[in-house]
Amino acid sequence: MNNTLEDKYLHDSGSLAKPPGDFSGQVGWECPSNVALIKYWGKRPVQLPMNPSVSFTLREAKTKITVDFRSMPGHNGISLKFYFDGRPAGSFGERVRNYLQQALRYLPFLDRADLVINTNNTFPHSTGIASSASSFGALALSLCSMEKMIFGTLQSPGAFLEKASFLSRLGSGSACRSVYGGFSLWGRTDAREPSTDEAAVPLNTAIHPSFSDLCDTILIIRSGAKEVSSHEGHRLMEGHPYAAARFSQAQANLKEMLGILGNGDENAFAVLAEEEALTLHAMMITSRPGYLLMKPNTLRAIDRIRHFRSDTGLPVCFTLDAGPNVHLLYPARVAPQVRSFVESNLSVLCEDARMIHDGVGNGPVMLNG
Repeated sequence: MNNTLEDKYLHDSGSLAKPPGDFSGQVGWECPSNVALIKYWGKRPVQLPMNPSVSFTLREAKTKITVDFRSMPGHNGISLKFYFDGRPAGSFGERVRNYLQQALRYLPFLDRADLVINTNNTFPHSTGIASSASSFGALALSLCSMEKMIFGTLQSPGAFLEKASFLSRLGSGSACRSVYGGFSLWGRTDAREPSTDEAAVPLNTAIHPSFSDLCDTILIIRSGAKEVSSHEGHRLMEGHPYAAARFSQAQANLKEMLGILGNGDENAFAVLAEEEALTLHAMMITSRPGYLLMKPNTLRAIDRIRHFRSDTGLPVCFTLDAGPNVHLLYPARVAPQVRSFVESNLSVLCEDARMIHDGVGNGPVMLNG
């Protein structure tokens, strides 16, 4: 009896080793980034979280990927050309090649395929807006579409998304949350069944209407690449002096956040979302060696957001991912007041006054195939 998703997909891989004849085609997906409300920071092999997390997928911050493929009879090994914004992508292309090598365990037909991958983002990459999540989410969805086209498998939408979530996690842990629209949970927890470290599960049937139209204005404080990558940041959680306390805190906060998302308590949501964001960056600051991804304007934005909430009583708050940019969260009903505040008080803090007005999205969209 198969007990894990890995067991299941390894068992299934035997039937995916020999395609029924030559094949060719094009598949493509547009996949959103996601914003974690309960953060995961620290992992164990292979791309498994040290604590569970809760996130929502965005509407506008997306990665688009198309994969042209054809069979190469008699060929063994990954054949790949990778382009970002129409140009060959060096370092990320190598990361994709390494990812495909891992995926071969579950999709052995890739060993006999020539792949040409084109990708682009609607937002700056490597700045802490989870571009790896949207990228590997789109790629995993495309690989599952290839499997479906070639072998006729994954006909059930649930089975398709579950495998895409599992595969995307191998490239970027948080990518497993991007394949579902709305809110999702990733990581084993007693607070919700089913749950697993191997893939995300959707949460939308448990979300109060107060949060179903949550808006997220992303303040682009700095668009350049981060000084310390998320990969390195996760590694620095190994032996971190506060790691055990953080993992315990995250488990407790996750249970509390699931309750809040169900009961619609906007004040409690603000307190917990901000605590999680600042705790994430506290882990970075207190790593060995420590590092700081927030910038002076990150702190200025946080201060102004908190004063605005105190002065107006409006349900606004912030969260941060692993970077300097600020996600300003608020319900759609107060969007006019909040966006007026953003234009008058926060845009000056952004790089070239740049921001993205975003919010909870419906999830990935298949482009063709």
